[in-house]
Amino acid sequence: HTTVRFLKKTGTEQWWLERHLKDPFVKATKRQHYRCRSAFKLLEIDDKLHILRPGLSVLDCGAAPGAWSQVAVERVNALGTDPAVPTGFVLGVDLLRISPLEGAVFLSEADIADPSTLRTIQSLLPAEKVDVILSDVAPNATGIKELDHEKLINLCLGLLNLSQSILKPKGTMLCKFWDGHESHILQKRLKEQFQEVRTVKPQASRKDSAESYYLARLYKGK
Repeated sequence: HTTVRFLKKTGTEQWWLERHLKDPFVKATKRQHYRCRSAFKLLEIDDKLHILRPGLSVLDCGAAPGAWSQVAVERVNALGTDPAVPTGFVLGVDLLRISPLEGAVFLSEADIADPSTLRTIQSLLPAEKVDVILSDVAPNATGIKELDHEKLINLCLGLLNLSQSILKPKGTMLCKFWDGHESHILQKRLKEQFQEVRTVKPQASRKDSAESYYLARLYKGK
């Protein structure tokens, strides 16, 4: 049994490695110096739907290792490299440690669900609120599809509650979810609080992945 299990695991690892090395987004990640391939998911979504623009303030939830924050820094002109347009602001938060990134403020080893984290976030934001909430958050996977799905939906619902305190009126929220029986609950809640909600699956999301994103725009909050 040990030998069979070992060979099976090795075969799976070999398949993953081969797919990873052939992945055009992995190659582009190295070429364009992004921290991981997920950068291309946000780049594609923003190229099509224009959720980031110079001068906006952005909260990146589940930011580690920082690839989405890299994209946000570029798109909102957080470094002020283009003096002809407004300068934006990017704040990234994660339970994990995030290596420093020029143009972004990182709150590492912080639980976004902790009330004290919310207070810290508000103290770091220029106007206590943001224009855009990004979430590529994923829970620690158990391998049980439905349980992992439910955990991620609950994380997204928690961020939606958080938005009531820190998202500006007419603001935007982009959050990852995994397909499952509770997706409609999150979608319904988003539709209650935003004027526009759509489902997005960028090409950089692997076809065999259950991952999609809800893009909610025009927040109705005060």
